Amino acid sequence: MEVLEDRLEFAEEPVRALQPWKVLIVDDEPEVHNVTRLVLGNFRFAERPLLLMSAYSSREAEKLLAQHEDTAVVLLDVVMESEQAGLELVRTIREQLGNHFVRIVLRTGQPGQAPEHEVIAAYDINDYKEKTELTAQKLATTLYAALRAYRDMRTIEANRRGLEHVIHASTQVFSHHQPQQFASIVLGQLANLVGVENGALCCRISAPNGVMPDHFNVAAATGDYSRYLSRNAEERLPGHVVQSLRAAFQQKHHVFAEDHYVLHFTDSHDTEALLYVGESHQLDELGHRLMQVFCTNVAIAFENLHLNQELFETQLDMVYLLAGAAETRSQETANHVRRVGILAGMLGRLHGLDEKTCEFLTYAAPLHDIGKIGIPDAILNKPGPHDDDESRIMRSHAELGAKLLSGSKRTVFQLAGEIALTHHENWDGSGYPRQLAGNDIPISGRITAIADVFDALGSRRCYKDPWPDHAIRHFLLEERARKFDPALVDLMVANWQQFIELRKQLPD
Repeated sequence: MEVLEDRLEFAEEPVRALQPWKVLIVDDEPEVHNVTRLVLGNFRFAERPLLLMSAYSSREAEKLLAQHEDTAVVLLDVVMESEQAGLELVRTIREQLGNHFVRIVLRTGQPGQAPEHEVIAAYDINDYKEKTELTAQKLATTLYAALRAYRDMRTIEANRRGLEHVIHASTQVFSHHQPQQFASIVLGQLANLVGVENGALCCRISAPNGVMPDHFNVAAATGDYSRYLSRNAEERLPGHVVQSLRAAFQQKHHVFAEDHYVLHFTDSHDTEALLYVGESHQLDELGHRLMQVFCTNVAIAFENLHLNQELFETQLDMVYLLAGAAETRSQETANHVRRVGILAGMLGRLHGLDEKTCEFLTYAAPLHDIGKIGIPDAILNKPGPHDDDESRIMRSHAELGAKLLSGSKRTVFQLAGEIALTHHENWDGSGYPRQLAGNDIPISGRITAIADVFDALGSRRCYKDPWPDHAIRHFLLEERARKFDPALVDLMVANWQQFIELRKQLPD
């Protein structure tokens, strides 16, 4: 992630009236208010003027402070409606109003009523002055110090809150590992950070050798930009925005324009992403820095996502190779195990299982017959029926597969072991190896049993030709509530065409 270049920082804005610093004068003597206003009438700090407010009692001051939470300084008299009115107001400000930012300067004409060392030790005040020593110059100096402290505390607080937002947004980004979810989550969190209401969009680019693509396809979008999903951004966005997209891609860095941002990310495989945020307000210096922190986190997450995805796909390939090795020994195709996994996931979703479980089913079901790797070839590939001894050996593949997979602590392999052990159990208890019946058979085994038989009947084997679709359907209905879970058979029949389509999409 590159540091944003100086030339991308915000240009100077037209001169405009700055918000004044709010200063509250609390004193029961009108003359004190008049003199203070006279002395501070032309006061400026950080190019901002003062807004002087007056309160003549602690109760009036409390109301004003409740209405103006952004008051920077309180010039507070001690003795007003009571000898301790000012000190009591200090406690109200800090404890009841919960305002720990406003700087409180205690001004007293009767220092004996509130000795400095006692007051400073007991009350959360920021300065203590006797009225007799507060010349015009000293009052200005006191106010400079108070406003500087208030500004710095507010800056620290803004940084803290901003970092909290960035941490929260980054946590949301890091917690999503699916590519299709990642871009949408980043866009949503980015829009929240910069206060964009109309949404944002993301273009994914896989360009060899950094060649400018013909089109910037919109891979994810939020808000008003959702209608651009799967379309070409350059055909939908204004010309100056398209220029920013091209500049970000060519120069490999973020582009911050007056009315939009384009953020650039890339991973070690040269897969790039451009995030466009439009109709956004100008960020201040703090917002600019926080955006950089967030972008750095997104870049790390983007890289990790692709590394995780590559690792996952490598592991999945190993699963298919392992499952295919077992199936190949029985002269069945590798695509059979892939289809069984996909069919199991489809049936799980129709049954109402949660998405994570269905995902695990898709990856675990292909290993249902892994135990066949321990069955002798002569028995495994025998074209005719097995005798009793051969059947006993053949049926042992269920327990062999479960034993092979049971040593893993991974959820997918544990589920695969459960499937290997139970996918030959029958609904009526006539199956093997444990003669389980009904709901005693795990749902993973019941689902995989139907998926396996459905696909095997439609596939060519050494001992048979593929069955026609109507014959497969008739068999499933005939074995409903005997071999198969009746509810699962009904779901498959009700959604028959989508199961048939899978074979066309992934043929032998």
